[in-house]
Amino acid sequence: MKKLLRYRLFWPLVALLALVVVNTIASPQFIAITVRDGQLYGTPIDILRTSAPLLLVALGMTVVIATRGIDLSVGAVMAVSGAVALTIIDASPDPGDPATVAVAVAAALGVSLALGAWNGLLVSVVGIQPIIATLVLMLAGRGVALLFTEGFITTVNSAPYSFLATGYLFCLPVAFLLALVAVFAVSLVERRTALGLLTEAVGINPEASRLAGVRARGIIFGAYALSAFLAGIAGIIYSANIRAADANAAGLFIELYAILAVVLGGTSLMGGKFSIAGTVVGVLIIQTLDKTILFLGVPPAQSPVFFAIVVAVVVVIQSPRLHHAVRQLVSARSRRAADPTTAEVAS
Repeated sequence: MKKLLRYRLFWPLVALLALVVVNTIASPQFIAITVRDGQLYGTPIDILRTSAPLLLVALGMTVVIATRGIDLSVGAVMAVSGAVALTIIDASPDPGDPATVAVAVAAALGVSLALGAWNGLLVSVVGIQPIIATLVLMLAGRGVALLFTEGFITTVNSAPYSFLATGYLFCLPVAFLLALVAVFAVSLVERRTALGLLTEAVGINPEASRLAGVRARGIIFGAYALSAFLAGIAGIIYSANIRAADANAAGLFIELYAILAVVLGGTSLMGGKFSIAGTVVGVLIIQTLDKTILFLGVPPAQSPVFFAIVVAVVVVIQSPRLHHAVRQLVSARSRRAADPTTAEVAS
């Protein structure tokens, strides 16, 4: 029992399970999954599909936070990515051409990677504080997106592009599969190579890791480039879902939800040890909470308050002090159960 309570994902999983139970009690249809035309439908599938953009952004944010940094520009990068892709598709004589869509996606990801490299340059080479360096792009990025769209909301009707957000593959939403591939790829690199250990070393003590021969600048630079690249993919999925490039609404406040998902997953904002699996659970908690608000019939005007209360409860449940108190209580009960003399005196 002690080992279970100390398991990093135990409390996030308990919180997620509690939300699922509450929703199921409120509406048994919450966990229902149906198959139509060889595709899976239902609220759990909707949660997986809608969680893709946030999961991609939170995945990159996890790596950045592990280096003791922060990336506030991911929402703006999403806006730029969608604007670049849809501008190219809209200017094409054949928006439904898969080759055109492929070029648009590649250009959007290239621009996103360049923006991430800019953040990495400011933080790792120039030495600007991460919150300030990324705040610059957070403020300027949406202006850049408006330049691409010339101040308008660009809309397109491209089946191959929309497929990235609304299509299905192997019975599952393509958007979720893209996010899943990203999770496995980052997990493989960070947990099956020395890069993960070096990332944690940089986050725990950058100066000591530098003196030990770790190329901290390269690792930090790569973390911000990865974060922007994943945000670019999220921007493509978002714009493909609504079939429009809205520079003002795309990725709005997603950086805050991404940081919240990372924290809910057990990663410390102080840098160092991080949990990719915990981030995935944190994203599912947030997306399930959104569905909880709908299933419980909370009025839209009150939903932010309800969301904040539930998040506060979840954070308290994951508090180290609460965990310590629970472990002490469990240990005390175990000792009383193992000592008959103590049990007799207590009775």
